[in-house]
Amino acid sequence: MNAKDTEHLIQARLAARLHDPLEKPLILMRTVEGHERGTAANLRERLGLVDLPDRVQQAVKQADHWASAADRAAFPNRKDDGRWPAWQQVRFHEQPVVIHPLTGKAFDLKKLCEIEPEQAKAKALAHLGRLVHEGDLRKTALAFWRFGPEIEDDEIKSLWAQLPADTRVPDHSIHDHLDLTTAFAAAFAADGGSPALLAVSLGPVQDFIAAGRSTSDLWAGSHLLSRLSWEAMRVICERLGPESILFPRLRGVPLVDLWLRDHMGLDPGLFAGCEWTRAKSDANPLFAAALPNRFTALVPANEARALAEAITQRVRAWVRDQAETAFRKLLEAAGAGDDPELYGYAQIRRQLAGFPEVHWAAAPWSLVDTGADGKVEANTPRLAEAMRPFFESDPPGFLGKPAWRLISGGVKLEQGWFWKPNSGALYPALHELLERALAAVKSVRAFGQGAEEGWRDSLSGEAEWLTHDRKHLDLPPGRRTDTLWTRVAEKKPAWAKQGEHLSTLGALKRLWPTLFVQELKGLDLDVERFVVSSHTMAIATSLGLALRVPRPLPEALRKELADQSIKRAALPRKLAKDLNKQPEHELLRRLPGWLDALADADDEQAPQHARKRLKDWLGAEPEAYYGLLLMDGDRMGAWLSADEDLARPHETSFHPQITAALAHFKGDPHFLEYAQARRAPNPSWHMAISDALNNFTLVLAPEVAERRHAGRILYAGGDDLMAMLPVADLIPAMAALRAAYSGADPATTGLDESDERLGFLRQGNGFVLHRGRLLRVMGEQATASCGAVVAHHQAPLGAVLRELRAAEGRAKSEGGRNAFSLSIVKRSGGALRLTARWGEPLRLLRKFIDFLSEPSVSRRTVYNTSLWLRDLPPPEGGGAMAAELLAYQMDRQCSRKATRDHYDLPGLARCLVTQAIAHNQDKPEKRLEWLENFLSVAEFLARETRAGAKAGNTDDKEDAT
Repeated sequence: MNAKDTEHLIQARLAARLHDPLEKPLILMRTVEGHERGTAANLRERLGLVDLPDRVQQAVKQADHWASAADRAAFPNRKDDGRWPAWQQVRFHEQPVVIHPLTGKAFDLKKLCEIEPEQAKAKALAHLGRLVHEGDLRKTALAFWRFGPEIEDDEIKSLWAQLPADTRVPDHSIHDHLDLTTAFAAAFAADGGSPALLAVSLGPVQDFIAAGRSTSDLWAGSHLLSRLSWEAMRVICERLGPESILFPRLRGVPLVDLWLRDHMGLDPGLFAGCEWTRAKSDANPLFAAALPNRFTALVPANEARALAEAITQRVRAWVRDQAETAFRKLLEAAGAGDDPELYGYAQIRRQLAGFPEVHWAAAPWSLVDTGADGKVEANTPRLAEAMRPFFESDPPGFLGKPAWRLISGGVKLEQGWFWKPNSGALYPALHELLERALAAVKSVRAFGQGAEEGWRDSLSGEAEWLTHDRKHLDLPPGRRTDTLWTRVAEKKPAWAKQGEHLSTLGALKRLWPTLFVQELKGLDLDVERFVVSSHTMAIATSLGLALRVPRPLPEALRKELADQSIKRAALPRKLAKDLNKQPEHELLRRLPGWLDALADADDEQAPQHARKRLKDWLGAEPEAYYGLLLMDGDRMGAWLSADEDLARPHETSFHPQITAALAHFKGDPHFLEYAQARRAPNPSWHMAISDALNNFTLVLAPEVAERRHAGRILYAGGDDLMAMLPVADLIPAMAALRAAYSGADPATTGLDESDERLGFLRQGNGFVLHRGRLLRVMGEQATASCGAVVAHHQAPLGAVLRELRAAEGRAKSEGGRNAFSLSIVKRSGGALRLTARWGEPLRLLRKFIDFLSEPSVSRRTVYNTSLWLRDLPPPEGGGAMAAELLAYQMDRQCSRKATRDHYDLPGLARCLVTQAIAHNQDKPEKRLEWLENFLSVAEFLARETRAGAKAGNTDDKEDAT
């Protein structure tokens, strides 16, 4: 692309961004000059975007028309006289309603009524004015994209990001519309008018993440894939702009912010309020694996192949460069000389050949047939022909839907007519074609033949372990006394355990924390990587108990912890923050290291003696178990394709004023069919999903897991999340994460409404008000399932992870989705498993945990009850007899009438039996087993260390770990 083409592309992007003012809904029909002469016009003049070349003006105009057609639900007119009828003139300041794009629920933003039009224009102009980079249109365009939706004015801060693009169809924001218009304008300006959808997928995913022996390995695998995804997207961002990536949405992603600041030259002051510029530990959002392994972009059709090839070259060159850097660090640590001819470099090239796999497909708009007026031909034969091999229906897919049949030809109704759409309205059909084409491409995998002759690596067993000396690969395990890896294990135990030998990918994952921290420090970000071990996470429960019931450290223990050779442990963020308030926090932080040192000592009795000393001090046995949870959004593929049961009817898209007026048309069977037909997936639908997942991953999940509970997120990308927590925090954190995912009332997921940690989740209706901003989340129709495991800290991580994934699978299969499955893997052998739906079962579990932890309740309650349950027939009907007998057994095990009355044992027993019957509706023989598992799980979680160490509330100011 020559300099003139580049100039036109940047002009088109910026002019498209400024074709409508951000304050448009607030000033519409309230000013003499109209919204088109508002803030946007002022900025266009300031930036010299007047009298633009015809090519640029045409690109912007066409982009606006196509973006509007792609995003907005059409509605009919009564007369064909070219005028806007009064019923279509929605005065938003009088009735400020937005509609959640994924649920169709209306949300009243009444505060907008208080803002005068001149005030709104002044606020918008001041906001955008500070984003201008004088003399540099490209930087200005990037700053407008990144920070346009984030205003700091407290009066409109919470509402700014939700202002609608069209007050009549307020189910997508002005920022959504400007993003899409800019993406279309870039494609038009670069190609002269022929855009395409491009989908790219990187792999493999699960095997790459799962291969590892530590929580650090888990994080490294997911973060590396997220980083690879960014390197792929960066090709398009640098060529066309970040708004060209339609899914996932990149705004606010820390890695993208870093690129904007340090590679694109945006004013660093703009990022001063971002958490990634301040946090000093790996709680920093830059360490979040926030990007999925696939994306969809809007690109010039004639550049789709070249962009896909450039992406393939970029990601493979990047990963090879990182692997070679890791190898050089290994050589340095081992004291071995570096030489380009070393065998290790040949191994890297061979083992990374074809990694990562890059699959791509493109669907060009040139397939859409248009008439002389630029409007779409109803039958679009070329597009139909391209789609037909992937669909059984004819016309295929979206082209056969009632909504398209009605509006595609501008069909007249009995008392009105529809606008005839332009090509932008066929986004759903092209997206369907794109998805199926990509699936077809991924089903045909090319396998290269690689020669791996020596001993294989310790993790995957698939490739030779990396070495500087080919002869070492012939050494069996017992004879490897002076290899690269044995030297590294001595000098850098964090990089390799004794006896461990890793291949290229294993080595890259193991060293990735070091490489990433080094990269950040090279960018003047002073961030350190800390690994919270499973042992430390287990002890966190006991430390929480020490904070909850403060006891002075015994003098002998204080002296041992003061030994400077005992290392301070990396703690979960919340626990570190709470601990810093204690006078002896430095000594307490050494407790995990003290126990580890004793475990490695020659005295086999030392660990047991140490735990007894801690029990005497804490008043409870020190915790040896920790929790892992794996949460996954249900039916994400169905959400992205807007399946019939998830998509909204067209009639839910309109402002209440328009809905009332459209009642006039409902006597017409054609319009009624259209109004009740489900909307196909459009760009704003996909943007809304991406926004919701970003808000969950980058904002709400860390808030729940790390600020409100003493957990540690191992990875969180899109709808996937894995976190490690103290046992005492596992159940409440699970339920809080589920509530945050959909923006549901926490009470519906089984949480205690009095829990002070949940105040930020009170919004509901698919929105969460967090730190002054109204965040859009998935909505109450979206569900998530969670697997969780409680395991001993010495249990092999691989086995724990297998149980964790099995638990998640049970939540989706046995629980029927929107459920949780909890496994307790006992140190002594065997496992307890409980699967149930969110809501009442979880609330009951918490009540039984509280009851069983009461001092007046016998420790043998569950044991005795379980023996009795085995002699009963399965409860039938309402289960009244079983409930009465269960209440009787619990009553016998409780020595205080006040405790029995407080917990309403008959009511508690009735609820539990009802849930056992409901969960095993079709399997009566499983009901007693479910009851026994439920009680056994509750008893395990009620033991005094766990029940006594429930974390309290803290403020949410950032502290280094």
